[in-house]
This record gives sequence, C-alpha cells and structure tokens, in this order.
Amino acid sequence: MKARGNLLRLKHFQVEDKTRQLAQIDMMIAEFGRMCEELDAQIKLEEEKAGIDDPTHFAYPTFAKAAIQRRDNLKVSIRELQDKRVGAVEALEEADEELRKAQAKHDRDGNSAVVEEPAESVVDQATMIG
Repeated sequence: MKARGNLLRLKHFQVEDKTRQLAQIDMMIAEFGRMCEELDAQIKLEEEKAGIDDPTHFAYPTFAKAAIQRRDNLKVSIRELQDKRVGAVEALEEADEELRKAQAKHDRDGNSAVVEEPAESVVDQATMIG
C-alpha cells in the first residue's frame, strides 16, 4: 500500500511540475509581448527623430533597424512559445488524468485517506492563465 501512496505523490508532483512549466511559458510569452511593445515605441521615436519612416531609405536610423530585427525575432519566439504552450497544455491534461486515475484506484482499494490533494480542475486553472 505504501507504493500506491508514493505513486499518488509522484502523479501529484507531475501535475504540479506541468502546471509550473505552463505558467513559465505564459510568463515568457507575456514578457516577450511587452518587450515587442517597448521596441515598437523605440522604433517610432527613432523614426520621428530622424524624420524617416522607410527602413529601406539610406539614412534610416541604424538603431531602428536593429530594433526592428530584435522585435521580429521576439515575435518568432512568441509563435514558437505558443506552439510549445499547446504541447504543455496537452501534457498537463495527460498528467492530470493520470493523477485522477491513480487517486480513483487508491480510493477504490480502500485507502480513502488522501495522500495529496487531488487535482481539481488544475487544467482549467492553467488554461485560464493563457
């Protein structure tokens, strides 16, 4: 019976770990989005100072060109993180389902004492974040 309790703790830990990973991805997406907005403001400011808003113009500010490249790289990173987030949500749902099965088996075998708090709508909470 001790092994079942350990299995239940392991499944609970896996759900918590997947939840943390999802939260980290969401924070990174938000941070990169904020950085893109700041770069947009800096680009606009540089264009206004130079009086040139055409990046192909020979006198276009070098800083603005670099900021555009950085912003574009951040947007690519955001898209990649959004794809990664989809996988993280699926992994969390899977881990949550495994925890529920382990909890049900633990309860069914007559061990009604809950070793860890069951994952009640952990997936729903995590998907509400993003």
